[in-house]
Amino acid sequence: MGYKLPNGGTIQHAATYAAALAFTALSNASEAIATVAASTLAAGDIVLLTCGWSSLNNKVVRVKLATATAITLEAIDTTDPLIFPVGGGVGTMKKVLTWVQIPQVTDVSFSGGTQNYTDVNFLENAQGFQIPTDKSAASMVLTIADDPTQAFNPILQAADAGKQIQAARMNLPGADTILYGTYTSFSTQPTVSRNNLLTRTVNLALQSLPTRYLS
Repeated sequence: MGYKLPNGGTIQHAATYAAALAFTALSNASEAIATVAASTLAAGDIVLLTCGWSSLNNKVVRVKLATATAITLEAIDTTDPLIFPVGGGVGTMKKVLTWVQIPQVTDVSFSGGTQNYTDVNFLENAQGFQIPTDKSAASMVLTIADDPTQAFNPILQAADAGKQIQAARMNLPGADTILYGTYTSFSTQPTVSRNNLLTRTVNLALQSLPTRYLS
């Protein structure tokens, strides 16, 4: 049994990326291996994926091993051929070159990601029941102290205007990192309330399941 406080955690948003690297195949394995050409990636690099397998599309992952022609995606299990059909794992990966911290976070809230159900009612049953369907879209909202001089402002403004999938990460105490693929929206107008901090909001609309690494 374990527990931790989030105090001291940081949130970062990708600032710059390398050119997209195409992969022509992904293996069905406990840790997927991407077939590439002339790669310069290294172990520990963070990459944003686009992929023919929808479960990996827009996912942000860490490179475990890398050669010029093969990239191992850490903790990405693709063994189930029903979810990851053989031959369907083609796409690109884009390395995050630099990150910018989003400081002065006063609140983090999550919404969505909950299980949806459909009701089933048969004529012969005295009571209906529910079966699971999909999960609702998820998002994460950061409330931050307004400071237009901070370096993250132009990065978030560009991400908002560009409407492209971005990489973000939360660094929790103790080598615990959660990676997100998101659409980023950044409020232009601070919230004004007497005797309270001026605040703005950063909305991260999650486009894939988060990836968590504990070491």
